[in-house]
Amino acid sequence: MNRPPARRTGEQSQQEQREQRQQCEHGAGSVTVLATVFLTLALLGAAAALGTAATAAARASGAADLAALAAADAARGLVLADPCALAAQTADRHGATITACAAAGDGTVHVRTRYESTLPWPSEGVSRAGPPASTVPR
Repeated sequence: MNRPPARRTGEQSQQEQREQRQQCEHGAGSVTVLATVFLTLALLGAAAALGTAATAAARASGAADLAALAAADAARGLVLADPCALAAQTADRHGATITACAAAGDGTVHVRTRYESTLPWPSEGVSRAGPPASTVPR
């Protein structure tokens, strides 16, 4: 059952090659796991930033809508106040600031708000409100 020496050398070299390959691949699983964890954390961070941006945009828009409605009531004379001052107060109560306010002669008010969030850029909301179409003089 003795094998010829040439064949034995070939088997030994194959065994050595297998061992060398295993040594080269040692730690490859750790790198893959670390890359997967890093990618997952990056995606979670991006999703959190997107959620924060969406929330800030909704708050800016809501503040602009409410400020415009309050200002339109003041412009129509339903509330005794300056339309833009009332819009600024309303926006301030909702955490936003007025960046532009313009009241038209027909009772329509255009309002632009800015909402600061944890993101490096502010969110802006724009709204227009006025009397119902059936009450607007033609």
